[in-house]
Amino acid sequence: MSVSASAPGRTGTPSPGGPEDRAARVALTWLAEPGNRAVWAMVDQAGAPATLDRLLSGDIPDARLRSAVSARAAAGDARRMAEIAMRRADRLGARLVVPADEEWPRRVADLATLELDTGGRINNDTRPPLCFWVRGAWPLAETLERSVAIIGARAATDYGIHVTGELASAISQDGWTVLSGGAFGIDAAAHRGALTAGGRTVAVLACGIDRPYPVGHTALFDRIADSGLLISEWPVGAEPLRHRFLIRNRVIAAATAGTVVVEAAARSGAAQTMSRVLALNRPAMVVPGPVTSAMSVGCHEILRNNPYARVVTNAAEVLEEIGRIGEYFAEIPRGPQRRHDHLDEEAALVLEALPRSGTSTPEQLAAEARLDLRTVLRRLSLLEIAGLVVRTADGVALAPARGPSRAATG
Repeated sequence: MSVSASAPGRTGTPSPGGPEDRAARVALTWLAEPGNRAVWAMVDQAGAPATLDRLLSGDIPDARLRSAVSARAAAGDARRMAEIAMRRADRLGARLVVPADEEWPRRVADLATLELDTGGRINNDTRPPLCFWVRGAWPLAETLERSVAIIGARAATDYGIHVTGELASAISQDGWTVLSGGAFGIDAAAHRGALTAGGRTVAVLACGIDRPYPVGHTALFDRIADSGLLISEWPVGAEPLRHRFLIRNRVIAAATAGTVVVEAAARSGAAQTMSRVLALNRPAMVVPGPVTSAMSVGCHEILRNNPYARVVTNAAEVLEEIGRIGEYFAEIPRGPQRRHDHLDEEAALVLEALPRSGTSTPEQLAAEARLDLRTVLRRLSLLEIAGLVVRTADGVALAPARGPSRAATG
């Protein structure tokens, strides 16, 4: 995968996806953090190699980017660092995926138009990735085409872990990929739920794919790489810096068909991801929790403040939100069906007027139900056919209960 360093003053235009283009994209993600608005715009206009030449020459209108590139270039040669990263990826068995490749995920292109009202660099620099490092055999685009993100708190409760595992398992069994961020808590439960069901799962990392973070998930990441994918925008060897998790979240929001947050504290990373999901007009789904739980405060705030966020409580509801129109239908929860559930209003009034024991005459029922006698007689005939009443020598009585008592079914 290593390539020779490209030099300024080249002749001709490097082909998209060719060695020069790939190496330049790696060098650019070493010089500037992924998602940088100015860098992406330059690459979109002139290509990665020309953009790299321009940045290294200092021809950068954006003062903040110029300062960042200058400081970074002082720490090493960008092209040399790209070569090193690509050789290390080869030894790791990882590959570089760029937009010209067939396996490039199409949904991330929507980040080109993502605009957020909140300020700050993280909320401003939300442009599409320049490249992905991928570890795992499955094609990236195919794996992400039918995928759903399940995210949430690191300090998850037993409730959150249980719900996440159930969701991930059921969604995987239906052929969908479960994507998350590889962290402790909800993320790990989502990955493990999919793995247990024999499904595919993807971990989107905020560091090099050779740097398992958290370290305690080294074995989990190996399992994910064996049956799913590990992906990252950062070159091999990149450290898991705090701000990179927030940058990474835009990919989680954009690459999937929808996102579910199971548990989230106030001002959590999961809530930040959901702001991007909503801005991209993706299905934003929230699992509610106990109102007394600090780990559900963020979930409830999302629901309170965003009319387009949907409550989900099981996998069927999630699939209904992310599937094609008519592909899935979540049944409305109902209680046990009772024999008199389908009675019309007048028949129900007559039935309710009958004493729980003993008999009553039609005239007494008419007075109790506030109905005329003719209506009561007609409804009694229907109730008798339905097996709900019986006629006796003394009048009319409730039929003997079958199954749960009338008192229990109310």
